[in-house]
Amino acid sequence: MFSESPDPRQWPHIAGVVTYRRAVRELAAFHGCKPTEDAVYTHRLEADFSAYASALLRATNSELLFVDDGYPPPGEGVEWRELGELADCNARPILRIERVAAQKGEAAVGEAAAGARANGFVALKTISAYRTGLERERLHGFVLDALIANEATGQPLPVQVHTGFGDSDLYLARADPSHLKPLIEQFRETTFVLLHCYPFVREAGWLAHVYGNVYFDLSLTIPHVSRPAEAVREALELAPVTKLLYGSDAARTPELYYLAAKWWREALAEALPQLYGDDAEWAGRRILRENALELYRTR
Repeated sequence: MFSESPDPRQWPHIAGVVTYRRAVRELAAFHGCKPTEDAVYTHRLEADFSAYASALLRATNSELLFVDDGYPPPGEGVEWRELGELADCNARPILRIERVAAQKGEAAVGEAAAGARANGFVALKTISAYRTGLERERLHGFVLDALIANEATGQPLPVQVHTGFGDSDLYLARADPSHLKPLIEQFRETTFVLLHCYPFVREAGWLAHVYGNVYFDLSLTIPHVSRPAEAVREALELAPVTKLLYGSDAARTPELYYLAAKWWREALAEALPQLYGDDAEWAGRRILRENALELYRTR
């Protein structure tokens, strides 16, 4: 869960990653066990899993969860309603464009995008960075169909776009968010939310600095990088704090929800007083809560 590598030869090396070692210590402290991998894993196996997952999720103190409806695939994981129940908070779904294309066919994507708001979705999402790259000429036609249909509603939902690292099969150079410039300019009424961004944090920050319809988060960057406060500083070198969103990208395991929330807060506590002085608390509230509530129109 701490590497995207499908190569079993890589897995033993993950125990030497800084964030993995830190995670073992954090989880041991949370569960009240010895700070070793074996102790943490034994506690996990012996616990009732629903109670175990719920404890970690509720410790994030989340008010609202936005959940991608395409990963894990339907039927293979906890769906968004149950996730909200485990976390004791509200949850809302996000429509993954590629999930619709795979399940219903590419011709159905435009109609699904047009009706997404009426069907309770708070955003659309595409993983084109991991499948084709983000250059305009490489995008699948059905992704463009979704963008066109979404904007044609007159009240387009935000569109989340994976950028930077993630799946092991991506070609990293093609996941640079700066490739999205033509789309951002073509679909001016659509808000694009750039996800993950590492190692292109500065590029994402520049886009959010220039374009009124671009926001971004550092999900997957935090909790995986060893210097999360530095990533926050890079993000805010140019970008307005009103454009940066908290995100965990947690999936597959409840530990990542807890670790992301804890490490995000610690990174903000370190970086924001240096960047915003007496306005640090205001900046933290924008990133952790207010920006998302305004962007996704949940109030």
